[in-house]
Amino acid sequence: MKILVYGCIIAALVAVHTTVLSYVSVWDVTPDVGLVAVCFIGLLAGELEGLVVGLLLGWAMSLFSATDLAASMVAKGTVGFLAGLAGRQMAQVTPLVLVSGLVVASILSNVITLWSLKPNDQQDLWWAFRTIVMPQACFDAVVGGLCYWLIWSRLNFDRLAEGQEF
Repeated sequence: MKILVYGCIIAALVAVHTTVLSYVSVWDVTPDVGLVAVCFIGLLAGELEGLVVGLLLGWAMSLFSATDLAASMVAKGTVGFLAGLAGRQMAQVTPLVLVSGLVVASILSNVITLWSLKPNDQQDLWWAFRTIVMPQACFDAVVGGLCYWLIWSRLNFDRLAEGQEF
């Protein structure tokens, strides 16, 4: 059953990423919903599921984008594994920890992608870092923070388990 759920999540994320997110861009930067989703799956389900879903999502998303196949798979798989590891080792994941983790994960993922594209000189590298990598990391952190707020405040699992009303 988990395989079917994760397959549907991957298909939906690839469809949303390729069709809808081009209209949500801010300064020509779109959020990487795959990275945010893999981070949440790793936090909630553990290291192995975060790694596997990250590898499969990175592979599927690289088929429809200009990123290198191996770079996307490695970046998203690593983020899923590290998020799962952090979720198991931390007593409580706070919004600040999640947002800062997403900033670091997004920067590393974009640097891997940037490195695989092999820019011409040092100036192109710093220009891309300043105009693409940093805004992308901030946008991913905002999207991840909003998703965290939506999941944990609107769908409060503690209240649902106790049978209380919202």
